[in-house]
Amino acid sequence: MAQTLSVGAQASRLARDLPLAGSSSVIPKLVYGTAWKKERTADLVYAALKAGFRALDTAAQPKHYDERGAGEGVRRAVAQGIVDRAQLFVQTKFTSPAGQNETTPYDLDASLVDKVHQSVRSSLAHFTLDGEDPYLDCLVLHSPMETMEETVTVWRTLESYTPHKIRNLGLSNTTLAILQQLHGTVARKPAVVQNRFYDGTGYEVPLRSFCRDENIVFQSFWTIGANPSLARSEPVRQVAAKAAVEAVAAYYSLVLGLGGVTILDGTTDEVHMKDDLDGVRTVASWAEADGVADWEAALKKFKSIVGDACV
Repeated sequence: MAQTLSVGAQASRLARDLPLAGSSSVIPKLVYGTAWKKERTADLVYAALKAGFRALDTAAQPKHYDERGAGEGVRRAVAQGIVDRAQLFVQTKFTSPAGQNETTPYDLDASLVDKVHQSVRSSLAHFTLDGEDPYLDCLVLHSPMETMEETVTVWRTLESYTPHKIRNLGLSNTTLAILQQLHGTVARKPAVVQNRFYDGTGYEVPLRSFCRDENIVFQSFWTIGANPSLARSEPVRQVAAKAAVEAVAAYYSLVLGLGGVTILDGTTDEVHMKDDLDGVRTVASWAEADGVADWEAALKKFKSIVGDACV
């Protein structure tokens, strides 16, 4: 009986928002990803919020993101009463000059500290709502800087905006060694780490283990595109069939079942937006009721495939 309750409790967490350490924030399990949406960004963000997404990820990097469009989509949804700003988790990024093109949110000749300030001010302006003081739920350093000294400089500049203008900080595209060094150096610890989830990095097993130990949420991206075989694996097929959901929702549920994980979902199909959200909730309900044993077996197989069975 104790094992059944434990599995059921784990399954029930699949669709539950995750708390972020060091703040009162929570982050939904599926985050709408806005990379490469270009001129469609505003409409797609609006559609995602209408479908039920309550978190979005963007960046102050015009090369790959339209942060202004993301803000426009949020304002449209708020103005129409679809969602209140307080119900949303808005996340953006500071991107170094190495990750930018000729269009940047800051003066390339400015000092590193001033680049950070200019980028943050630009991001806050994009998410300003009438009558409300703008803030960001999370700001992620898009990748470590060229040196740890520069990385810490950027981080400490971002810290000056916490907790009122920026409620949480995060790091993306990082190695475990850099994450550990930064975590041991700065006052405001990373609340999230956003990395690729694929076999090229061994599905980030040691890094995700560190994140779990330190109460850092791991944000998985490239979750489907880099893993066609994993997304069609036997445990995914089993969950999809037995919980009566689409394969993507079954796959996402198993990734979430690894623990301490959220997923960037960048679908441009409005039907899939709703299917993904509803599907994860369906799996969560099934897995804590009639599907407890089947869920436990599928998750065990899935963990073995990605290497989590070894930790």
